[in-house]
Amino acid sequence: MLHSVGIVGTGSYVPEKVLTNADLEKMVDTNDEWIVSRTGIKERHIADPETPVSELCYQAALKALEDAKVAPEDVDLIIIPTVTADYLFPSTAGLVADRLGAKNAAAFDLSAGCTGFLYGITTGAQFVSTGMYRTVLVIGAETLSKILNWEDRSTCVLFGDGAGAAVLQPVEEGYGFLGFELGADGSGGHLLTCLGGGSKNPASIESVQNKLHTIRMAGSEVFKFAVRIMGDASFKVLEKAGLKKEDIDLFIPHQANLRIIDSAVKRLGIDPEKVVVNLDRYGNTSSASIPLALDEASRGGRLKYGDNLLMVGFGAGLAWGATVLRWAKR
Repeated sequence: MLHSVGIVGTGSYVPEKVLTNADLEKMVDTNDEWIVSRTGIKERHIADPETPVSELCYQAALKALEDAKVAPEDVDLIIIPTVTADYLFPSTAGLVADRLGAKNAAAFDLSAGCTGFLYGITTGAQFVSTGMYRTVLVIGAETLSKILNWEDRSTCVLFGDGAGAAVLQPVEEGYGFLGFELGADGSGGHLLTCLGGGSKNPASIESVQNKLHTIRMAGSEVFKFAVRIMGDASFKVLEKAGLKKEDIDLFIPHQANLRIIDSAVKRLGIDPEKVVVNLDRYGNTSSASIPLALDEASRGGRLKYGDNLLMVGFGAGLAWGATVLRWAKR
């Protein structure tokens, strides 16, 4: 027998340091009007050089566990979607489990770019649904500032650092996750990359000099892909859940670009009042963007028991994902 699975607690954390568009004007050839008009971003949070992503994960996890009223030793599995792990290995999830005192938890990292959180909760939900585990903690987190080329004005203005966490547990039948949609197209992998540090381009003096360890993106191609896939994935997951767009009470899209979000909202025909947007304050935090927005929506009173929530994202891979859930948290 499969169990219904839902999100019973959320948490988020961002570094204290704020980098505004005015600050960026002093660093690279750009200006506030250009950034805002093309992206909607006004500022972003940046981690200190000595702060690893595990610190952000830990802080977000503490808040999520408190919100869910779950003790660390009761967590069965920790999944951390990230592309900026502390190390190639061991996993950041293992380090966070140890720091939390989650001594009974299995742990692993997951790499799916900006779609990471959706891949993470889809994966975690299967463990709970089958009864293998009861409590799964998923933490989407990034310190993208550490892999940016701060001389590339097309990318360095877009990204920020942060973490968002969700606790998954069994919920009453008819609530929780109603459908999932995941996909990937590796033929577009070259459109959004960080080429250095892996087995194909091991770290070397040349790889550092050639900035292979920083994000590279074909912006216009990724934009076109995002606008199409956000709508496609949303329609597919709504069909799987047996819902119509009119049934959606809250829509949380990946916070990459305001123009992409606006295009998706128009295509879906969702009331703009139902859309969560916070990228103006955080920029694109990749795996952290959806759970960060989810936590703000939950704590801000925008989600109530029984609401239907649609979350959709896209990112490096190229990958995409969407889920619909009926909010089970009272």
